Amino acid sequence: MKTLVFLSFFIGGFLSYSQTTVIQGTVLDQNGQPVPGANIVIQGKAIGTVTDFDGNFVLDTSEEPPFTIVVSSIGFVSGMAQVTQNKQTISVTLNETETQLDEVVISASRTPERILESPVTVERMDAKTIKNVAAPSFYDALQNLKGVDINTSSLTFQSINTRGFAAFANTRFMQLVDGMDNASPALNFPLGNLLGMSELDVNTVELLPGASSALYGANAFNGIMFMTSKNPFNYQGISSYAKVGMTSSDNAGDNRFYDVGIRAAYAFSDKVAGKASVSLMDGTDWYATDYQDYDNPGFTRTNPDYNGLNIYGDEVATTLDFDELAAGALPIPVATDFGSARVSRTGYEERDLMDYDAQSLKADFALHIRPMANDFEIILNSKLGRGNTIYQGGNRYSIKDFFMQQHRLEVKNDNFFVRAYLTAEKAGNSYDSRFAAINLNRTWKPDQQWFEEYVGGFVGYLAGQGIFAPTDEQKAQAHAAARKTADTGRLVPGTPQYSSALSAVTTNPDLATGSRFQDNSKLYHIDGNYNFSHLTMDFADIMVGGSWREYSLNSGGTIYTDTNGPIIYNEYGAYLQLQKKMLEERLKFTGSMRYDKSQFFDGFVSPRVSFVYALDENKNHNVRASYQSGFRNPTTQDLFIGLNLGSAILVGSAPENLDRYTSPDLLLSTQGSIITGQSTVQLTGRDAYTNAFDRTSVQAGNPEPIVTDLVKPEKVTAYEVGYRGILGKLNIDFNTYYNSYDDFIATKIVLVPKYGQAGDNSLSLLALQNGDFQPFQTYTNSRADISSYGAGLGLSTQWQGFDVGVNYTYAKMDFDESSDPGFEPGFNTPEHKVKASVGKQDLFKNFGFNVDWRWNDYFLWQSSFADGYLPSRNIIDAQINYRVPKIKSTFKLGGSNIFGENYVSAPGAGTVGAQYYVSWIIIQ
Repeated sequence: MKTLVFLSFFIGGFLSYSQTTVIQGTVLDQNGQPVPGANIVIQGKAIGTVTDFDGNFVLDTSEEPPFTIVVSSIGFVSGMAQVTQNKQTISVTLNETETQLDEVVISASRTPERILESPVTVERMDAKTIKNVAAPSFYDALQNLKGVDINTSSLTFQSINTRGFAAFANTRFMQLVDGMDNASPALNFPLGNLLGMSELDVNTVELLPGASSALYGANAFNGIMFMTSKNPFNYQGISSYAKVGMTSSDNAGDNRFYDVGIRAAYAFSDKVAGKASVSLMDGTDWYATDYQDYDNPGFTRTNPDYNGLNIYGDEVATTLDFDELAAGALPIPVATDFGSARVSRTGYEERDLMDYDAQSLKADFALHIRPMANDFEIILNSKLGRGNTIYQGGNRYSIKDFFMQQHRLEVKNDNFFVRAYLTAEKAGNSYDSRFAAINLNRTWKPDQQWFEEYVGGFVGYLAGQGIFAPTDEQKAQAHAAARKTADTGRLVPGTPQYSSALSAVTTNPDLATGSRFQDNSKLYHIDGNYNFSHLTMDFADIMVGGSWREYSLNSGGTIYTDTNGPIIYNEYGAYLQLQKKMLEERLKFTGSMRYDKSQFFDGFVSPRVSFVYALDENKNHNVRASYQSGFRNPTTQDLFIGLNLGSAILVGSAPENLDRYTSPDLLLSTQGSIITGQSTVQLTGRDAYTNAFDRTSVQAGNPEPIVTDLVKPEKVTAYEVGYRGILGKLNIDFNTYYNSYDDFIATKIVLVPKYGQAGDNSLSLLALQNGDFQPFQTYTNSRADISSYGAGLGLSTQWQGFDVGVNYTYAKMDFDESSDPGFEPGFNTPEHKVKASVGKQDLFKNFGFNVDWRWNDYFLWQSSFADGYLPSRNIIDAQINYRVPKIKSTFKLGGSNIFGENYVSAPGAGTVGAQYYVSWIIIQ
């Protein structure tokens, strides 16, 4: 791919050679300081360059004088200069703006507009902001934006969310990188910036909280983020960075990390330009060491049925009737009162199952062609990524050597674009840590043998002392002796035998004996947009567009029920938007309508209507109101998953999926074996939906049969009002919203009896009594009435040269629990959040700093992995920087969570500590 790109650069440069006009100059601010990264563009043309570290620029163009150049930079008022001759030298001075609300965004309406006039809430980061972040990366710094939450599953995987219902597997939030959906085709959600964009190549980041289905389709349900890269025509030269530092947490200690990158871009002429960027981050991941038993609060490792959260393999358990087993195994002359107990195998800690090597390698190559040296542009782009991370879903997964590639062909100008891209991924050497432990245990001793030896150890300990009616203390001693007996021969972490067995299990894709999962899934996508505003400006701005997507799921039966071949399906959509200004252009109306259709569901229409009204003639005070609807199709997992997590079996609800899934052999209790005459049984996916008990009713002691409805699309109706304004130097941004949900997509845990029909006879109740049931996680829609609402307020200003900002976010969820008992909505969002920042680029000559503070109150986290309350936390990030213009360099010393307040984003996740770094950035 690299050979092709650079060969194209060479040929394009040769063919496009022509007589050029050379202009050079300098861009300064009002204090006479250079403005690096300023855009220099020929007025009315898509031809330009950017200033270097010292504010200097050179513009080569085939355009003949006279013409005008426009000079712009974020945070400054644009300037102009006349070019009258070749080899002219120009100096331009830019004045700083007093507000950031004049910045232009595209995401809110798919057309350029000032943030002040945006019809919905928009949060934004630009290259200037990214340059001064205190966090270790620009992606980490996104959590400082108003209303934005980041949940950390791994050092290399952060999940972004807005307006509630957060999850590491956040299928409600869309992330676009240069217009491409960055989600994993198989998982349906992005893995943070693991395979995203290098910070050297980031131009802007725009984030829209809330539903955006009217313009962006099904997955833009909770919000959408747009990351755009730097165009090689405008941002040329070579830039690089090197960052080294240390992560520090209570359970993992101190560990080194490094992050390096380079970007090269060159315009061969005003018709051909290209760029390439590569970055590599490597470190030690956050350790997960929560050993509480969330199913049995207060249980310790001495309890026979102990199931520690970050201990795996102890999910394999069965109920043992010691009196029944003793009578059949030992010649005991008297009646016994040993009782029965549920017993689990001895598990392994997560840190003994993973090497915690966190890594992210990203590469990006692009060729940009402007055949007519104007705004018409052809882009060929390839993004490649490989990484190691940890993903927490129903289990904890070691994502090793994961590889994803995206290839894009885009044709566009100022009025239209047509974009086609392919996303393909490979799971590499990834594996399920829970099944790694389960099958590691089975390599040295099968389950049945282990439990038989446990019974022998328990009965032998008591009978050997003549105890046939033991006290609780004597039973506890017998259980300890039984576990010691059954664990004879157990593989010990750190030994060669253990390492060899673990390697064999984690490279085996058969979950009956191994833990590796395979994935070669693909996604094909085409979308286009045409803006008729240049033709219809006398009436209104009209825009149309559409998209088509096809999924090809190919996990070889390790994730989905695709053992016999890939599962292929498609979806498509189209939209229309009309925008018109009225009342002397002080009132702006925007109306949008989108139709989407999935292969498996009826089509859905998403409307959006919004009004923005300027309260003053200068349009410095704007109020807005919007109504919009959103929808979310069931994901690939909701439809086609067929995965045994150990604690439960996940089965998607597509009709053909129910019969395609058959469970592995499931152990029966002693009584179950007597009743059925067999030691194991198999269940199907259809059993989970038609022959099951509601788990909540079983836990309440009143078992009720349940038939689970098949999943269908989820809908939201969203209302928002807001205000953006400028009071002197104070920027104000306020919004409040209300969301109402219908057919909320949810999972439900049901208990399938291993014999009998739920509700038809007492045999199924006996199965529950004997512990002969299998939990299944089904995918359906909640009957609950669910709504969420909230508000956000952001204030920012410049005070004596200091950039100061503070924001507050309120978020709340309501639902009628009685309408769907046992349903867990998983809002997973703090009710109150406060964030603040202060910084100055020139505290002293060439010396600057920035400090960010975040606080949120405690909140409940609900997920299939574990439920639990998370405490409130205070986090401070800080950095100081020093610029050395002579070598075009910036040196930075900084840290995230600098006071080391250890926290987890969810129960069972890695404990996040402090991260300190020093970096050297060179921009040519």
